[in-house]
Amino acid sequence: MLASAGRRLLRALLQAHKRPLQPSRDMRLVQFQAPHLAGPRLGLESESGGGVIDLNAFDPTLPKTMMQFLEQGEATLSVARRALAAQLPVLPRSEVTFLAPVTRPDKVVCVGLNYVDHCKEQNVPVPKEPIIFSKFGSSIVGPYDEVVLPPESQEVDWEVELAVIIGKKGKHIKATDAMAYVAGFTVAQDVSARDWQMRRNGKQWLLGKTFDTFCPLGPALVTKDSVADPHNLKISCRVNGEVVQSSSTSQMVFKTEELIAWVSQFVTLYPGDVILTGTPPGVGVFRKPPVFLKEPDLGKSGRKQP
Repeated sequence: MLASAGRRLLRALLQAHKRPLQPSRDMRLVQFQAPHLAGPRLGLESESGGGVIDLNAFDPTLPKTMMQFLEQGEATLSVARRALAAQLPVLPRSEVTFLAPVTRPDKVVCVGLNYVDHCKEQNVPVPKEPIIFSKFGSSIVGPYDEVVLPPESQEVDWEVELAVIIGKKGKHIKATDAMAYVAGFTVAQDVSARDWQMRRNGKQWLLGKTFDTFCPLGPALVTKDSVADPHNLKISCRVNGEVVQSSSTSQMVFKTEELIAWVSQFVTLYPGDVILTGTPPGVGVFRKPPVFLKEPDLGKSGRKQP
């Protein structure tokens, strides 16, 4: 648990839609800890709201971090598929702590103004090319960890996003080939300090986007073969039980393939890299009057197939 030495806290709960696991379908990879197990572990969410299958117990030769798992490619995925097909013991959800699906990736790439309806709420034109910025890896926390509302900002806002996790190294990737470089998808919050994003630091976005704990991620990396169409998903965010964002990834201006092709022109993508694909309308800063997160607020985000 993270604390802010007397300052306000937000516990961010991000929960992707879940369906019962089936062999070669609904592969929901997680990183977790348990009191009776050493260090972080790799697992599979067993079912909707259920427990976790310990992949490292199934095969002790598997890596114990998602980054290493992704770097080994298809060989490790085939082990996970065999684990799905086996009737393995399940750790109760109450006994595990979910970590972010990836931690300290080489890069966290973010996309601004990437929902048509989000552009409309700001009365700005749809961009002609992707607007790219970044967050530091130190901003990533687990899906149920506390998000620290820093004393340096009074205008912390929410942004639910679909995140893409890269599965293999690539540069100058064609859009038609892009999905071959994707490991899967997860849920993210691009928590944003609007005062620092919009008025401070020369209006450069970085500082307002990358405070510690400003990127809750997870809980699961849902493999790409488990998502029929990443651009036809419902996406929503709740604060204090109220739905504040509700849209569809069909509203994306630039789809996953286009984003990967665009970003890989400039930088090499590595396994574990995270691309946050933009947020739908309903953020606090564009409400009248603006609304920002306070200590008692509880944010819950998710994405599900329609």
